[in-house]
Amino acid sequence: MEVADLARRLADSGARTVLIDGRSGSGKTTLAQELHRVWDASVVVRLDDIYPGWDGLAWAVDHIHTELLAPRSMGRAGRWRGWDWTTNAPADRHVVESRQRLIVEGVGALTAANRALADLGIWVDTADDERKRRALQRDGENYRPHWERWAAQEVQYMQTYRPMAQADWIVTEKPGGRIWTLRHS
Repeated sequence: MEVADLARRLADSGARTVLIDGRSGSGKTTLAQELHRVWDASVVVRLDDIYPGWDGLAWAVDHIHTELLAPRSMGRAGRWRGWDWTTNAPADRHVVESRQRLIVEGVGALTAANRALADLGIWVDTADDERKRRALQRDGENYRPHWERWAAQEVQYMQTYRPMAQADWIVTEKPGGRIWTLRHS
């Protein structure tokens, strides 16, 4: 499958909300950006902009459910609070109208409760050594001292919520390209 095909399917079905999850460095952001470019009028919410610091994965999981996705599912605007990594403090609040197309990407997006409020869930899977290489290349020395700390939260999240099992599609990133596997029809 190509991202343009996915965008057409979403548009044809009237979908409004897509969740893209996977571990750090797996390719979630790249996939979300590609989908955003071809799925007209979509808004991308990056969980990297929400986590309240290096220990904030669990908080972000709850925040996007209660503040962003649940209100949208009831026809109201969803909201999310940003995080300023430079000052290590809460940042601006943002609004996503219920009628807007939304892509939520980041570790913590795809729980059973969140998937029930979305039209599509995607899990992006990449080999661990490649994920680490990508993440450290992207974020450099700022991330290196936190890699293990963050990875432990990812493991806890995956054990608690089983995000891969919630996915409609598993996208496996390989050196030759992406492999799309449909989990639910």
